[in-house]
Amino acid sequence: MPVPVNRFAPYRVLSLRLNPLYNAGSPAWPIESNVKQRQSRRQRNAPTISDVAREAGVSPMTVSRVINGEDNVRAKTRETVDAAIKSLGYTPNSAARSLAGGAQIKIGLLHSNLNASYLSAFLIGALEQSSRYNIQLVVEHCDVALNAEAVAARMLSGGVEAMLLPPPLSDLPTVLEVLENSDTPAVLIASEQPRSNISVVKIDDYQAAYEMTRHIASLGHKRIGFITGDCGQQVSQRRLEGYRQALKDSGLPVADELIEEGIFTYRSGLNAAEGLLNLKRPPSAIFACNDEMAAATISVAQRRGLDVPRDLTVCGFDDTALATTIWPELTTIHQPVVDMSRAAVDLLVKKVRAMRAGEAEQGQQVQLDFTLIRRRSDAPPRT
Repeated sequence: MPVPVNRFAPYRVLSLRLNPLYNAGSPAWPIESNVKQRQSRRQRNAPTISDVAREAGVSPMTVSRVINGEDNVRAKTRETVDAAIKSLGYTPNSAARSLAGGAQIKIGLLHSNLNASYLSAFLIGALEQSSRYNIQLVVEHCDVALNAEAVAARMLSGGVEAMLLPPPLSDLPTVLEVLENSDTPAVLIASEQPRSNISVVKIDDYQAAYEMTRHIASLGHKRIGFITGDCGQQVSQRRLEGYRQALKDSGLPVADELIEEGIFTYRSGLNAAEGLLNLKRPPSAIFACNDEMAAATISVAQRRGLDVPRDLTVCGFDDTALATTIWPELTTIHQPVVDMSRAAVDLLVKKVRAMRAGEAEQGQQVQLDFTLIRRRSDAPPRT
């Protein structure tokens, strides 16, 4: 069953212990008076929208616009207000916001086979924005090969008004067909082209892979291995294209033997790394399409007695929590997964509100910036 998540509607349980000396004939319960006093003190101490406005240096009206997700607020101002809200621990009144924004929006998040680090970051962003907009977020897992379209259809029949799809579902034709046939607004993560009712949030995967490969080449590596992601996902193809072009622009040959296929899992990374390191002339550097496969590559190298990075440079992609929990810490591409999830919820809220108002709005594309993060897993090759 769907799991509704509404962080603006917490249940507060107040446990009362009656005074044994209480006299039934007394005019009031002593404990009730104490409770009211405590509640009154909490209310007086709670930050208000005016407090947030003073902290951010803006008007209360601007704070209200940010809270309600209105478009006529500059991005920098929105960030300042959000920071003030977090700093003060301000919690908007959900009842007032429901009246201001109409009926509560119900958004579905459907995922399948995401690694734990990516999914955790993605959920953080989705939950934060759901709280901000007073959204009911319904999270479901499905199996790509067995029941993805059936689960998507069930979520829609259960009242979900819009869908959020991270990869690999963002590239799955059967699920996209369900959404398009029902005219359901959706946001695809790490996909390519928006369409009439479907928006896209992404980074430039081609350029990110290009820059990482150029970085490795700049260290002096001539044979750079590459572990692809799932060939059924568009991001995998874009990263492979970026790798190949960077080799050409660095004056290095593109050798098919240096490319091994993975599917974004640790196990596939183990197999791919074994294949690359078993070559007659193994690479001196390996760039994997995500951090899990890069971590697997480091494991294979260490089992073989190779030192990373002195004997083998290993680089990843995503900058998930895994990148800093292994040794050596990974040089990787930081993909802002939390921010991508937040941006996706923003787009869905805007779309649903437009539909409720009878306004037409085309799908949009939002491209966020990536960052090459250099840590301890890369170095010049041994001479």
